[in-house]
Amino acid sequence: MDLSVSVILLFSVVGAVILTYAPFLVVAWGRLQGGYDQSAPRAMFDKLPDYAQRATWAHQNSFEALTIYGLAALMAYSTGVTSDWAKIAAIAFLIARSLYSVFYIINVPIGRSLMFAIGSLSGWTLFGLSILQVMN
Repeated sequence: MDLSVSVILLFSVVGAVILTYAPFLVVAWGRLQGGYDQSAPRAMFDKLPDYAQRATWAHQNSFEALTIYGLAALMAYSTGVTSDWAKIAAIAFLIARSLYSVFYIINVPIGRSLMFAIGSLSGWTLFGLSILQVMN
């Protein structure tokens, strides 16, 4: 099945939102292991295992990445970008952000940094393609 660029862009935004919350499942597991305090969920951060603390940071960073990527993807969608580069950027973003969280949680800094760079480049690629689209 050959999906159009616009469909891929829209699904990638949904995927990016889902990926924002995926690390939080690991945080929830860590909270269960440490004894969850319903009255002060944020205060128990220091009591979380190291992997759950890193998952919290991955979750927070995912919101930051979502703001840039979401705007870039919706900008490409609204300007009618049809380039194969847009497809590549959208798919690369989802793969990179999936691996970013994994590398963050298992503590592989170089992998995390590389995936952050690929994800960022994906968003900036979509911004560039959008600008080129409206300039032509």
